[in-house]
Amino acid sequence: MIKQTLYEKIWNDHIVHSFKNGTDLLYVDMQLLHEVTSPQAFEGIKINDRNLWRKESHLAVPDHNVSTRNRSKATDPLSALQIKTLDDNCDDFGINEFPLKDIRQGNVHVIGPEQGATLPGMTIVCGDSHTSTHGAFGVLAFGIGTSEVEHVLATQCLIQKKTKTLLIDINGKLNKGVTSKDLILYIIGKIGTNGGTGFAIEYAGDTIRSLSMEGRMTLCNMTIEAGARAGLIAVDDKTIDYINNRPLAPKNEMWDLAIKKWKTLKSDKGAVFDKTVSIDASKIEPQVTWGTSPEMVASINSIVPDPALEKDSVKSYSMKRALDYMGLKPGTPIKEIKLEKIFLGSCTNSRIEDLTAAANILRGKKISSNIKQAIVVPGSGLVKKEAESLGLDKIFIDAGFEWRNAGCSMCLAMNDDRLNPKERCASTSNRNFEGRQGYLGRSHLVSPIMVASAAIEGKFVDVRKYLN
Repeated sequence: MIKQTLYEKIWNDHIVHSFKNGTDLLYVDMQLLHEVTSPQAFEGIKINDRNLWRKESHLAVPDHNVSTRNRSKATDPLSALQIKTLDDNCDDFGINEFPLKDIRQGNVHVIGPEQGATLPGMTIVCGDSHTSTHGAFGVLAFGIGTSEVEHVLATQCLIQKKTKTLLIDINGKLNKGVTSKDLILYIIGKIGTNGGTGFAIEYAGDTIRSLSMEGRMTLCNMTIEAGARAGLIAVDDKTIDYINNRPLAPKNEMWDLAIKKWKTLKSDKGAVFDKTVSIDASKIEPQVTWGTSPEMVASINSIVPDPALEKDSVKSYSMKRALDYMGLKPGTPIKEIKLEKIFLGSCTNSRIEDLTAAANILRGKKISSNIKQAIVVPGSGLVKKEAESLGLDKIFIDAGFEWRNAGCSMCLAMNDDRLNPKERCASTSNRNFEGRQGYLGRSHLVSPIMVASAAIEGKFVDVRKYLN
């Protein structure tokens, strides 16, 4: 029997037809839809007088353009139109949607797992690059373009070419104050934003097995920032326990059959990967990005690097440009970087585990006087409800945070939350390129607990100072 990686197992299970040119027609189990990348796809379906191949295999939710201040409407006319268009298209085609009035609405990559729509062994696509999030469940999940969204709507299939496989083997105990967000930032810093290009990444090792499902989702979410289209983690008991009793998860005898299949979703012992990278997790400290790419990252106790010391001329130029944009000088201690805004949210870090951890840092404390605005945006209405039942909202509000409704918010500045030019923000988002959170805005990517400690201090600080 040929030994297969997890990626190969899922891929081979979904081949409808193999072409002579080396591409495969791949069956798609589920498509997640949101309001930004779907309008043109639906328009194409209508123009060509097509219907959906399998409408029950689609799940829709508005998130990118949603105002987290006002649930009744988007403040931007274009945002409002995009949300209404999604609602209308879902009504026209009979697609299951969680609209704004539904408590289940939230970030598309939060609600899929939360509802049990994300199941091991699936192929999942969405018109959003961070679809890789769902790989935490032993799923082959990746972002697609608008034309591909239309193709899946019409045929439930995609023409794809199999990638190479990259094993990132992570072992060692994470130090106190070091989270899955620090882990993935460290990995990207090590392999670069093109380190995973042309690969599907599988994360393995005892460090991965120790992570919660929320932590694994954070890791897989940012796989795209390492250049890979998909990231996967093998199924284990944590995976199955998380899915059990979710609304859309299998029930009764189907549950038993599903578990039998899911337990096979791991790379075979002796399976060959095209490349392997080993990481010692015990060496990682809390991470802070200093530039305009996730690979421009440093530990909290280090300094902003000097482009003049970089031998690669291309990298040196990129570093210099990033520092100019970020308004930072080489040699500046990370701990001396002062902040003006704080953002806790995004499809990377807006789950109950993230909010709880941040709230525990903030309990009984106030944000610094130099922080102009601090906001916390739950990943879904259900996350918000659970957080409020635990009293987390009161902790955030008492500390000086704005307690918002579910949505993407400042993560990508598509609605009414954005940075002003040259404002500096500590963010739990996944991207920090120029203008990501607002025109000329300066974003530093960190973990939820690092955001919380930075809010208190008004600058970056080693969060371990606040941990007993």
